[in-house]
Amino acid sequence: MVLLYNFTEVERRMKLKLCLHRLGLGCRDVAPEEQGQPLGRLLGLPGFEPGEAAAPFAEEMLVMHALSREQFSALLDALRRAGISVALKAVVTETNVAWTSERLHRELAAEHAAMRAKARSIHRK
Repeated sequence: MVLLYNFTEVERRMKLKLCLHRLGLGCRDVAPEEQGQPLGRLLGLPGFEPGEAAAPFAEEMLVMHALSREQFSALLDALRRAGISVALKAVVTETNVAWTSERLHRELAAEHAAMRAKARSIHRK
């Protein structure tokens, strides 16, 4: 299962969903008002209580759950071939399954910004 956030451009969303469909992977569009829910609840996993409202984010984010290594690699390859680049990607773990989408987004955005800053500093040398 793959959770999709903020893929508002119709053609881009269709290409992404086609990649997922060809790989036999299910997906779910997460609405902005659901971003305060724990990932486990969004995925329909048992034991996750409803979250609270959160300030929605607008960036695209892709969250993968229960993919095998082969499915994970195949998905990344399919996205690359389709010309779909998603900066904020994550795999659901035992740690982050209880996080809200908003918290995961904050963590990913911070990591992405740090990696970009490091890359810029390397290229300046």
